[in-house]
Amino acid sequence: MASRSTLTYSERAARHSHPVAKLFLETAERKQSNVIVSADLTTSAELLKCANDLGPYIAVFKTHVDVVADFNEDTVKGLNELAKKHDFLIFEDRKFIDIGTTVQKQYHGGALRISEFAHIVNASILSGDGIVEALSQVMNAQSFPYKDARALILLAEMTSKGSLATDDYTVQCVELARKQTGTVIGWIANRSLETIPTQSTPSDTEDFLVFTTGVNQSTKGDKLGQQYQTPTMAIERGADFIISGRGIYAAENPIESVQSYQKEGWEAYLKRVKKE
Repeated sequence: MASRSTLTYSERAARHSHPVAKLFLETAERKQSNVIVSADLTTSAELLKCANDLGPYIAVFKTHVDVVADFNEDTVKGLNELAKKHDFLIFEDRKFIDIGTTVQKQYHGGALRISEFAHIVNASILSGDGIVEALSQVMNAQSFPYKDARALILLAEMTSKGSLATDDYTVQCVELARKQTGTVIGWIANRSLETIPTQSTPSDTEDFLVFTTGVNQSTKGDKLGQQYQTPTMAIERGADFIISGRGIYAAENPIESVQSYQKEGWEAYLKRVKKE
């Protein structure tokens, strides 16, 4: 079986068993983009303008809706409409970390209404594997209105300096993902994790999506401990989707910037799968 990293998005989509993973891979192939814009904006107007302006060039729009001061029903409606208009998916970067019953309420219901617009959410397993079971119960329930259209990714690594998401924690993320393939479709990581040994034996068709944060065409980092890598570096290390925030939306010309990231990310992907 060919390594995940040498297969095209369409080849992987054709063999993938999870409908949400298929959707992410098919969207990337269709749009020739593996870019995720991390829109850490604080008003609904700014958030929706960013989604509308950059939507044609990205595969996924990543939100932090808990920083949106005026988040409301119109924000949810606007995100869903723009995702359909520009053919992108939505990732709410909620980083769930709590007991299971609390997380269920945070995800489905509550003020942020995350399940209504986010195709994927992420979680840390610092609180134990019950968090994955809790979210799986919601997503797999027959009464869940978005059944087979929602999935979870695990926070396996972070790009911030001094992160404790390393070593055994990362191994446990891989182990848990292999046990929960009905819900978990990938992880936040700085590299491919497919070769990490765990107690669970990986299947012949294992294919977890790798989402890499801290991607910036400038690799300087910032004053708060963020460490960057370029789109090319991220793809070479195994990223399937590259996540950039201020490097794109805070640029002097955000559209030119996102087009540059799209071009570099796609060329690096083609080189990786040798399909130039």
